[in-house]
Amino acid sequence: MKLENKVVLITGASSGIKKEIAKVLAKEGASVVVLAKKKENLENLVNQIKSNGGKALAVTGNVKPDEDIHSATSAAIKEFGKLDIVINSVGIADILAPVADIGEGIWEVDLKVDLTGTI
Repeated sequence: MKLENKVVLITGASSGIKKEIAKVLAKEGASVVVLAKKKENLENLVNQIKSNGGKALAVTGNVKPDEDIHSATSAAIKEFGKLDIVINSVGIADILAPVADIGEGIWEVDLKVDLTGTI
């Protein structure tokens, strides 16, 4: 297992490719901490990882840059003793339309979450 004894935090991991990344990293031996706002999805993911022999922890939050990342980091260290890798992959795609049709408000929200949130 390539990632044995590594601890990984993945933001926005309740669905899609981020969810699959969490499963693959756990399969490779990493202890995985997943952060997202959808508690039920996170719990299902953690149960899947654990049922396959992996280690995982769910942290629920809206991925507010300071509060939730700090909480998830603290939870990782408390549960697993350290944090080695962070994958900042939170993003939203609520409205799929040409940029000209989205409107300034939606554009600003997308930039705030997808770009600024990672920082």
